Amino acid sequence: MTTMIPAWVEGTLTPVEKLDAHKRGLRHQAISVFLIQDGKTLLQRRALGKYHTPGLWANTCCTHPHWGESALDCARRRLGEELGLPPLTLDFRDQVEYRADVGGGLIEHEVVDIFVGTLPQDVRPAPNPAEVMDTIWEPLETLAETVMAKPTSFTPWLQIYVRDHAASIFGDVVA
Repeated sequence: MTTMIPAWVEGTLTPVEKLDAHKRGLRHQAISVFLIQDGKTLLQRRALGKYHTPGLWANTCCTHPHWGESALDCARRRLGEELGLPPLTLDFRDQVEYRADVGGGLIEHEVVDIFVGTLPQDVRPAPNPAEVMDTIWEPLETLAETVMAKPTSFTPWLQIYVRDHAASIFGDVVA
């Protein structure tokens, strides 16, 4: 099945096949989610079968809205698909644009709506092994230090988020 995502082509938002958007480096819509619990954020390690950045650590989840899907609906859907989580309350935090080489001749040029939510204590992730090979809870107070100490272990977008946007993403989260 071909996934059509919203991308800008010649200044117009239009449906484009996801892999084609990455091959052409087209500016396209995306979402990223950070789930928080007890002053820590849930990170996921991308499955080895992913077509880019396999085996690297990323934020809780990220993807691209389907054509016609809202960013919030997409974020909730993807938490279920990747981590087996029920619909959660998510707060919009920021919109970030970045461009990054993700290897294999692919470029992520994304306009990302970032959401933050709290994972209830009684809810446990059940990762889909086709999407996620591992998860870990990383203390917010050491997240940037951890990511910058071993950048090749983390996705380019997570590096950008913690380096350039941590205040807008986590600024009011109580540790």
